[in-house]
Amino acid sequence: MKRKLLPLALMAALAGLSACNKEAQGSKAVSADEAVKEANGKTIAAGLSQDSRFLAAAKAAGIDATLAGPGPYTVLVPDDAAFEKMPAGTIEQMMKPESRAELSQLLTYHILPGTVLAADIGKAIDDAEDKKAVLATMGGKTLTFAREGDRIVLSDSAGTKATLAGPDETRSNGVVHHIDAVMMPPKA
Repeated sequence: MKRKLLPLALMAALAGLSACNKEAQGSKAVSADEAVKEANGKTIAAGLSQDSRFLAAAKAAGIDATLAGPGPYTVLVPDDAAFEKMPAGTIEQMMKPESRAELSQLLTYHILPGTVLAADIGKAIDDAEDKKAVLATMGGKTLTFAREGDRIVLSDSAGTKATLAGPDETRSNGVVHHIDAVMMPPKA
């Protein structure tokens, strides 16, 4: 029962953090809801580079339609160089029809429910006693976020680390954060 409540509790806390962050920064701060409204109708799927490895993988897994849907979602998009760092042939094997479930599991590990801006993640880290924020993914697993200097770094259960790069890219159905590594979900 506690495992089922964790994602809901995390999302409620992040929604509250977003509101607190807006109040703390004054009238110039933008809430997650306002950021999504400013996206001019462009969805996450439409905003991704059409020749990116991530979008190709999303299409192969059949989640591109989800990323074009109502959301909201927060998508951690590994850059093409991150996919190239994977062992040779790994992503190509995962993109085969018989590996669709494994590819879907990998990609949903990069998606958080709701709109979670970098400022929300930073506030969650700062407010945590151990200075780490553990967030639930759409794949039913968790990622751990922490600060390293002025950067926000996330890590998977195997200890692979990725850095959030660039500003929030808000879309009509959520937000995209670019990262520099592919996170691997824990094996069942």
